[in-house]
Amino acid sequence: MGYIGTVGLVLHPERQCAPTVDAVLDWSRARGAKVLGLADEVARIGCRTVPVGDEEMTETADLLISLGGDGTMLRALRLVVGGHAPVLGVNVGRLGFLAEVDIPELPAALDAIDGHRFSVEPRSGVRVRLGDDVETALNDIVLLRSPGHRSAAVAVHVENQPFVRYTADAVVVATPTGSTAYSFSAGGPIVSPAAEGLLITPVAPHSAFNRSVFLSAGEHLALEVLSHSGDLAVEADGRLVGRVSPGQVVEVTMVPAAAQVVRLGHTTFYQRAQRKLRLTGSAEPT
Repeated sequence: MGYIGTVGLVLHPERQCAPTVDAVLDWSRARGAKVLGLADEVARIGCRTVPVGDEEMTETADLLISLGGDGTMLRALRLVVGGHAPVLGVNVGRLGFLAEVDIPELPAALDAIDGHRFSVEPRSGVRVRLGDDVETALNDIVLLRSPGHRSAAVAVHVENQPFVRYTADAVVVATPTGSTAYSFSAGGPIVSPAAEGLLITPVAPHSAFNRSVFLSAGEHLALEVLSHSGDLAVEADGRLVGRVSPGQVVEVTMVPAAAQVVRLGHTTFYQRAQRKLRLTGSAEPT
C-alpha cells in the first residue's frame, strides 16, 4: 500500500508555482491521492486543489510539500508542529537550504515517498511565552533593538541562575536548524540538526562577553531585559510577535522533534551547508 493518501501544499507567497502544482495534481490523480491547498494560497493561483484551513491541512495530510524557499519551508514546518505529517521541501527559485529536491526531481521523489523509500529528520523548535501568548519558531527567537531606542541589554539566566550579560543590537536564540541563519551571519557556529539544544548568539555585541553559548535540551533558559536596555522587539522566524521592556523576563524553551523533514538520501546536511554557505577549505600555502 502506498504511503501517500493525501498531500498538502504550502506555496511561496509570490513566485509562480502553478506548473509545479499541476505536476503534483497529475501524479496524485494517477494514484488516487487527494491534494489539499491552503484556501488563500490556492485562490491566488487558481489551481484545482481542495481548499482547506490550516487545521484541516495538518490533521488530514500524510505529507506536506513546501514549494518555495526556506521561508516557505519554515512556514510549512510551523503548520505541522505537534502533528504527524513530514514536510518535503521543493526548491522553487534560489537554492533553499532546507529543500530536499529541485522541481524536475519532484515526481521521482513522490514515487520514492509513496514506496516508503525515505527517512524523516526530526527538527526541534523554540518556543517563547509573552504574557498569555505563546509563539513557536523552527529557526530562532530574536530580541531586537527597536529603531531609535538603546541597545539590547539582556541577562541570560540558565537553570534559574544568572550566567552572562549581552549588550548588542540583538540576541538570537536559535535551534540547530537556525544555526545556519541569523545566528551564523552574526558569527555563531554551525550546529548539526542532530544536536538537541539552543544556541544563544549576540548580534553586533559591544559588551565584554561576545561569544555564543549552546545549552542542552533540558536546561531552563530565561532572558531578562535589563534596566539600561531599550525597548526590544521580539521576532519568531522573522515575524514580529511582540515587544518587551526593561524589567521583563522572557521564558524560552526548546520543543524536541517539533516537526519532521523528508530526506531521500541525496545529500547530507554538510553538503547542503557547503552549497548554501559557499564554504571552502582554508587557502593552501604557495
